[in-house]
Amino acid sequence: MPRPPLTLPRPLVTADGLAERRDTVALVDARWYLDGRSGHRAYLGGHLPGAVWVDLDTDLSGAPSADGGRHPLPTPDGFAAAMSRLGIGDDTPVVVYDDAGGSIAARLWWMLHVLDHPVAVLDGGMAAWPGRLEVGEVTPTARPFTPRAWPAGRFADADAVDRYRRERRSVVLDARAPSRYEGGQPGLDPRPGHIPGARSAPWAANLDPSGRLAAPDVLAARYASLGADDAELVVAYCGSGVTACHDLLALAAAGRTATALFVGSWSAWGADPDRPAETGPDRR
Repeated sequence: MPRPPLTLPRPLVTADGLAERRDTVALVDARWYLDGRSGHRAYLGGHLPGAVWVDLDTDLSGAPSADGGRHPLPTPDGFAAAMSRLGIGDDTPVVVYDDAGGSIAARLWWMLHVLDHPVAVLDGGMAAWPGRLEVGEVTPTARPFTPRAWPAGRFADADAVDRYRRERRSVVLDARAPSRYEGGQPGLDPRPGHIPGARSAPWAANLDPSGRLAAPDVLAARYASLGADDAELVVAYCGSGVTACHDLLALAAAGRTATALFVGSWSAWGADPDRPAETGPDRR
């Protein structure tokens, strides 16, 4: 008798929990590197058994543009085709991992999560996996994945963020490292600084010393200090709409549901000279 699939009631799954039901989920390797290293090459050299590799730049993003930023959303049809090719069907539970604290894996988690698809991030990523690794490509059997429109309430464009940053009932969070929030990174950020009014909420601070996501009460306290408890909506952004999803993952783990992603993030906002910018640390 086939075993029941792994249930994903929370946004995280432990390595032990995954190992017990590995054959009931689609396992996805989301490794990608900002420094230009090949995530696919890293995957081929060793990945969790049975995992397929997802390409952030082509499977999880549309074509870059000034308005959309470096990693805009793909079309619903394009995303559905990618999921189908990776062996993910309409009802297939997905577990996604990386080797960067979940900062890349969270992008796929968010995209499936907002579509109400069963999905979780492997807490601790590759380093938490207790078993052997597998080398080479895994070619899955394609499954039907129905295209669904991106829910408007879970995404924000620059005009919406410009409104949210001025409203007391909303809070805007910048998930980049403090140095990028304060002054930007030449060659990566289109100009220095951050969105005026945004709070500094670096994604790496969501992790405990072991590299796993901090406990829900710790995360709840962190985001309360950033104004989340007083906000009707929390909007997260980063450089290009990727690591901001880690803040959204942490907020979900802490029990926050009224959240949205500014997909274009600083790569879109900062590229528009008519949009204001602030530099310096978060003094609030």
